[in-house]
Amino acid sequence: MLKKVEAYIRENQMIEKGDKVLAAVSGGADSVCLLHILVSLRKILGCEICAVHVHHGLRGAEADGDAEYVRELSDMWEVPCLVVYEDVAGYASRRGIGVEEAGRELRYLAFEREARGRGAQKIAVAHHQDDQAETILHNLFRGSGIKGLAGMAPVRGKIIRPLLAVTRREILEYLGQRGIAGHADSTNASMDYTRNRMRHKVIPVICREINLAAVEHIASAGELLSQADRYFNQEARRLWLGNRRQGEKPGQWGIEAQVLSELPQILKGYTVMEMLRETAGQQKDMASVHVEGILDLAEKGTGRTLSLPCGLRARKEYSMVWLEKAEEEKKGQGEVEEDLFSSPLFTAECVPAGILRKKYKEIPEKKYTKWFDYDKIKGTLSVRTRRPGDYFTLKDGKKKTVKAFMIDEKIPREDRDRILLVTEGQHVLWIVGCRISEFYKITDDTKQILQVMMDGGEEHDR
Repeated sequence: MLKKVEAYIRENQMIEKGDKVLAAVSGGADSVCLLHILVSLRKILGCEICAVHVHHGLRGAEADGDAEYVRELSDMWEVPCLVVYEDVAGYASRRGIGVEEAGRELRYLAFEREARGRGAQKIAVAHHQDDQAETILHNLFRGSGIKGLAGMAPVRGKIIRPLLAVTRREILEYLGQRGIAGHADSTNASMDYTRNRMRHKVIPVICREINLAAVEHIASAGELLSQADRYFNQEARRLWLGNRRQGEKPGQWGIEAQVLSELPQILKGYTVMEMLRETAGQQKDMASVHVEGILDLAEKGTGRTLSLPCGLRARKEYSMVWLEKAEEEKKGQGEVEEDLFSSPLFTAECVPAGILRKKYKEIPEKKYTKWFDYDKIKGTLSVRTRRPGDYFTLKDGKKKTVKAFMIDEKIPREDRDRILLVTEGQHVLWIVGCRISEFYKITDDTKQILQVMMDGGEEHDR
């Protein structure tokens, strides 16, 4: 086991000689195993180990016992130990998010903060192959692309995952042989969380009834897909650098439409994403709908344009597809943009799903009051009028632009800039008075629900 993890650490260049490594230790079997292995390898790797435990302020005496156990192990193994106290319930309430998501956010914020304060170069977390299999299957069921199906990376910035080389079974055997116990977190048995259902129901059935080594095979497939993703990114970079043209304007870049059309289908998307990444200086906010829009633009006649995030515009001119910074448009007199939660036009509140389900057997169809799956919302919510590139999700998972929707619904041109949208970036949750995005609809797995009501909407909805 030690040799296996050491080889994985070296193969992925996780730890360099002289590094200080912050080990995230919850007190459970996985993180206790991680700490013991790092302590056992610290002389061989030439690194320094420090344990950090985040106390969530939940589970009362049970959580206090976890913190004390981590302190005891750290003392026994001669490792400095930091116990960080966080008010997860309060943070979840203030942010209007679930406790599980709040705990995760606060843990990683604490890890980063303590790493900076202690001068640690690496933060080791205890994800193993079973966790990797859960992640890959979860992403598969959600409809992810290659990157999502590759699972968790062994190294992501400061975060390292040395135990991705081993299974949960190997971890328990390792601890059992050394007489080391881990504290069980009672919430890990709860079926309220999707991951726990995957862990306790889906994966055991797969291993029992299909293949005992299913976890290892899923993790191996993830590694192959990770290699494929890296290869396609490298190939797209090579193709882009070899075929790009710089335009007359600063920051204007283009490529022959024919070059794109002759590429294998999978490389088209990767190459367009490389174009977007270089022109915008980032990949954030760029989604498959934008890639598909540019590829569609490349196939159509000259003179067409497409508005994109980050102030970009794609333009087809004769044989070329150009990406450039869009000229700033004058704001219309009726344009509005404000934070949803401070907007005087709307009332928005987050409620546990159970409360709403007790009130309604089915989510009612109301025109000016809508309910959304708050767990799917990751960014800031705004109320504003339409912008180029705004879109929502259809039932089949495909994207549709707000512009196309308004044209199809025959909304008069003079009214289109007056209609309010509730948005997360360019993804529209609700075209107020019309429809909502299927992506944010409530499901059986929804834990937190966002209720949004337009001022005066209660009267209209009666």
